[in-house]
Amino acid sequence: MFPDPIALYTERLARYNAEQERLDQRSRRIGNLNLLLLFAAFVVLALAAFRSDIWLVALAVLLFVAFVGGLVMHNRVNRKLQAISLRAGLNRDGLARLARDWKALPAPLMESSPQPAVAIDPATAADLDLTGRASLAQLLGTPHTPIGKRTLQRWILTPASPATVRARQQSCAELAPQVDFREEVGVRGRLLESDEERYAQFVAWAEGESWLHAHRHWLWVARLLPLAVLAFFAAFLAGYPVLTPLLGLLLVNLFVLQSVGRKVGDAISRVAAQQGVFASYAGLFDLFTAHPVHAAGLRQLQERLAADQRSAGRQMRDLARWMPLVDIRRSIYFFPIEVATLWSFHVLWLLEHWQRSAGAHVREWLEALGEAEALLALATLHFEQPTWVFPEFQAENSGALKALALAHPLLPADRAVGNDVEIGPPGSYLLVTGSNMSGKSTLLRAIGVNVVLAQMGAPVCAASLTLPRLAVISSMRVQDSLEAGVSFYMAELRRLKEIVDRADAQQAQGGPLLLYLLDEILQGTNTAERQIAARHIISHLVGRGAIGAVSTHDLTLADAPELKPAARQVYFTEHFTRGADGPTMTFDYTLHSGIAVSTNALKLMELVGLPVNDAPE
Repeated sequence: MFPDPIALYTERLARYNAEQERLDQRSRRIGNLNLLLLFAAFVVLALAAFRSDIWLVALAVLLFVAFVGGLVMHNRVNRKLQAISLRAGLNRDGLARLARDWKALPAPLMESSPQPAVAIDPATAADLDLTGRASLAQLLGTPHTPIGKRTLQRWILTPASPATVRARQQSCAELAPQVDFREEVGVRGRLLESDEERYAQFVAWAEGESWLHAHRHWLWVARLLPLAVLAFFAAFLAGYPVLTPLLGLLLVNLFVLQSVGRKVGDAISRVAAQQGVFASYAGLFDLFTAHPVHAAGLRQLQERLAADQRSAGRQMRDLARWMPLVDIRRSIYFFPIEVATLWSFHVLWLLEHWQRSAGAHVREWLEALGEAEALLALATLHFEQPTWVFPEFQAENSGALKALALAHPLLPADRAVGNDVEIGPPGSYLLVTGSNMSGKSTLLRAIGVNVVLAQMGAPVCAASLTLPRLAVISSMRVQDSLEAGVSFYMAELRRLKEIVDRADAQQAQGGPLLLYLLDEILQGTNTAERQIAARHIISHLVGRGAIGAVSTHDLTLADAPELKPAARQVYFTEHFTRGADGPTMTFDYTLHSGIAVSTNALKLMELVGLPVNDAPE
């Protein structure tokens, strides 16, 4: 059993805050001492110059050396201070996740890239709060690299196969108790100097064409001309009259630089601009490859972080070692070096040699890193929610979704009420009735979000959950559009048409069973037409073998002869009392079998102070 996450995060946060305060004070003391040493060194040096005293010069030199040593020590302390600050922040985030304090958590990655055809569509993602603020993505948002964030988002929106889910569950269970390892990955991830654009540019360069290797004649020109310059310069120093040919060679070098040197320089600059990517990622690669693992999925990730018997971290460090040769180009003294040696050509040859030997593996390394970070996010959820369980999958497209004590994962533990839920078998649906604010919409969202968690490989907010493979689609938060000239009713009709089309396609083509979640559909028209239209739509979905849950205030749906045999009827209710302080209403959010027996619209009007005249109780 895991330690209590709240107690653990609280204890670590207090320890890191104390260490942060201690290091901050030490950093200030060292900074003040460095200022004193520098001031003293200048004073002693000035005094030495005034008195022409060699001993005072020596003392000034010692003070300067002490100042340099102080700078090194100050930088070391500041790096420790930064790391401790990040560790404190990670534990603070953990407490915020447990409290569902969304404002205190980092903003999640916003969706911008197209998703596969099998992915959850944007409307359903918005209905279920899968992305954006106060969402599943924010609850799981522990990855810090661009590829880690994208991988987690893809896992949320793209259901995995049961075999993949089981492998992720095993990896998640192994990583969950490894708090120190997960924290170290989080610290290194936050230290990365890499945004998504730089990451993409680095991958594009690594997989791109090698310009110099494609124009090898320029490589030989760049090798032979500097050798000739060196030979003539040596001859000139030896006293031979070769100044004129030496200058001629330098002019030839200058011509080469003017003709193709710009292309070479641009190619180097594209790599140099991404130094923060490969220099920072090397440490993360090493951390993952060196960590002992047992789960098959984790071992496969480690195998992917190797190429030609050399680890990804080693390859990245090799590339980083060439960067000082690149940085020389920024010096004001570089121009004569470049003219004499054609320096940039040789540097580009070294970079392209790495590109040709390791560049093809870069995308695979980074994708493996992204999957590792996503697994750590699921493991963190497993650690923070030890009462949640891993679901079990039934045979393809058979059986039903069955859950005990299923609750909404995005609600705080003290507010999330669990209910037993069963949806299916195919051709049946769950009819949820009840009064306003009683919990109907929350139940539908709880079903949808837990299915998403289950098909990611994560634990679910339930005492148990068994389910077949499911494709989730919903109609819950339909909005009109002034810009497109679409009314609320038309927008909802279009959304329902998408759901009907998905059910038709699923029946014709097979694949995961469709799970539809419909919340108070067709509110934008009159009651009589809404009843008829809703019956037709639900009847069509039932006939296509889909399963789903439908919430409604319309109690007549339960009596429709074409729907009643397929419906499992459940309801929520409220408790209304009158006391000395006026009327009060409470909800237990507990699901009951049958049809709702009360309404509360007029009672809610009374609670907020709206006139209800002599409306019946």
